[in-house]
Amino acid sequence: MVISDTTSSADASNKTLCCTFASRYVRDALPRFQMPDKSIPKDAAYQIINDELMLDGNPRLNLASFVTTWMEPECDKLIMSSINKNYVDMDEYPVTTELQNRCVNIIAHLFSAPVGDEESAVGVSTVGSSEAIMLAGLAFKRKWQQKRKTEGKSCDMPNIVTGANVQVCWEKFARYFEVELKEVKLKEGYYVMDPEKAVDMVDENTICVAAILGSTLTGEFEDVKLLNDLLTKKNKETGWDTPIHVDAASGGFIAPFIYPDIEWDFRLPLVKSINVSGHKYGLVYAGIGWVIWRTKEDLPEDLVFHINYLGSDQPTFTLNFSKGSSQIIAQYYQLIRLGFEGYKHIMENCRENAKMLTEEIEKMGKFEVVSKDIGVPVVAFSLKDSSNYTVFDIAERLKRFGWIVPAYTMPANAEHIAVLRVVVREDFSRSLAERLMSNIHQVLDEMDAHPVAVSSKSSHVTIDKDKTQGDKVVTKKDVTETQKEVTKYWKKLVDRTKANGVC
Repeated sequence: MVISDTTSSADASNKTLCCTFASRYVRDALPRFQMPDKSIPKDAAYQIINDELMLDGNPRLNLASFVTTWMEPECDKLIMSSINKNYVDMDEYPVTTELQNRCVNIIAHLFSAPVGDEESAVGVSTVGSSEAIMLAGLAFKRKWQQKRKTEGKSCDMPNIVTGANVQVCWEKFARYFEVELKEVKLKEGYYVMDPEKAVDMVDENTICVAAILGSTLTGEFEDVKLLNDLLTKKNKETGWDTPIHVDAASGGFIAPFIYPDIEWDFRLPLVKSINVSGHKYGLVYAGIGWVIWRTKEDLPEDLVFHINYLGSDQPTFTLNFSKGSSQIIAQYYQLIRLGFEGYKHIMENCRENAKMLTEEIEKMGKFEVVSKDIGVPVVAFSLKDSSNYTVFDIAERLKRFGWIVPAYTMPANAEHIAVLRVVVREDFSRSLAERLMSNIHQVLDEMDAHPVAVSSKSSHVTIDKDKTQGDKVVTKKDVTETQKEVTKYWKKLVDRTKANGVC
């Protein structure tokens, strides 16, 4: 939870931390929500924090996250040796700045940017894809505003067209920067943006259409090529020049290596900018993203600030100012360490492990796999019969083995579909995949023997209301029932997590 609440603890009266191992150094309890009056030995501070952190989940077993959880020891050393460098001090750390520029150019060439031999690509490192999307969205908004003002037209109501499956950072951009978000609704069996419906929603106030290369829900790639073709036709008919942004947060470091024939990047003329998360399949720890523009003309100059109070003239286009250098250096390490061949082998291995998981899940006969073969190596699957237990029950029981496997419902208009999702990362080996399947079998056998009490109103199935499956009557839940169930589940989970305090 981003917003802190000191009064929502399971035991609100427990305002202190009791020290166990650390008690040989510290006799008095420490306040939880206030700075202590006195200093404590470094050994005690370390022990207290380390003891609490033991209750966190194991990142390697967190199959909910796309974010990298393992890097080579050599890269860890580089990260630690540069962790005290503030990237914004470009004059002080010129080599780090040079490494960032190299990364921008490497990624731009990977995405087929029209960069000449003597030219530099246009792009910047960011704190994840969220900041990258904010910057790209601002560039589109400013370009649209400038054009509208030149034409003497109103520029008060900009909008972006996306699918309902977009990540929450797009909703944040729309709300923070006052842009209407026009979402193409999903439907059962089709969980990505429909290009035809998206283009139909485009109007003269559309600053861009955002396509996703690797949906968070199912890992599926949206058809950017078809979107480009349909939008080109509409632009020609209307005289507009509506562009495309590709949110390649998850798929940008996958498609070039194992799906090179899919046209989604700057090979398509309407694609003006692309973001990608270095901390996902770019294979770097959390905190690094990239945004690349097609040409200099696609990034309005008045969005770039020039400062000189750090030693020399420095152009900057970021939402924040200070940020660490270590993730940029780690990204450069991975790019030169692995090369094209290394990334290709890793992504192929992830794809094969995802394929194995898919096949084993299908063999069980209890699930319907909703993810696709081509896309991010994600396996998303729903229960065929949820009358005895739900995907939320499965997710909860898998936690006792250490697995974090998210269960969630789809966006509008497919809220009645609830799925489990496994993200296959580089450090998710075949042996771990086999262990996961063994644990899923064990959980299902236990729940089949001792069914969980499930109301027919809150159960999830994919058949129509009042039809029967065997001799059990099952129903779809409506939006309100879905929201209540999910809210109740997460509240229970949060309360239980808060109750596990350390003493």
